[in-house]
Amino acid sequence: MDSTSLEPSLYTVKAVFILDNDGNRLLSKYYDPELYPSMKEQKNFERNVFNKTHKADNEIAFLEGMTIVYKSSIDLFFYVVGSAQENELMLMSVLNCMFESLSHILRKNVERRCLLDNMEGVFLVVDEIIDGGVILESDPQQVLQKVNYRADENPLTEQSVAQVLQSAKEQIKWSILK
Repeated sequence: MDSTSLEPSLYTVKAVFILDNDGNRLLSKYYDPELYPSMKEQKNFERNVFNKTHKADNEIAFLEGMTIVYKSSIDLFFYVVGSAQENELMLMSVLNCMFESLSHILRKNVERRCLLDNMEGVFLVVDEIIDGGVILESDPQQVLQKVNYRADENPLTEQSVAQVLQSAKEQIKWSILK
């Protein structure tokens, strides 16, 4: 093993995915293009992870040279994947933040149907926590504030989505100007 792979990196998260209780993909984001470049390889990896974890009581698994932390709720399985050398506590903080944020958005009803009905919110939450494999946030309250979610409103109004799009446009514009 070369020493460069052991150097600290901001690129902590290799992938995030949510599967239903049959192992079907509901959401997946892979942040390392070399890890599993094709859809077929990604789904195969997810199937292997699901087969290893869906009946286990643990929160951490090691498979195919990856560290995987996971959590289940009713009929969903949440996974965060990092390299074999990655700190499990860092990955677990991402998983807990994602789960708590989604639990709030879904009004404590973290199940397949509600998740599918609120996919735009799910993607916004994941994107606020992780960007390109870099952990941006691990506090669920900060994530909820950034996606402009309030418990007394409908989840993610059109205005908040428009605000997110406008913010993204501004960030792209500034990155081009630099």
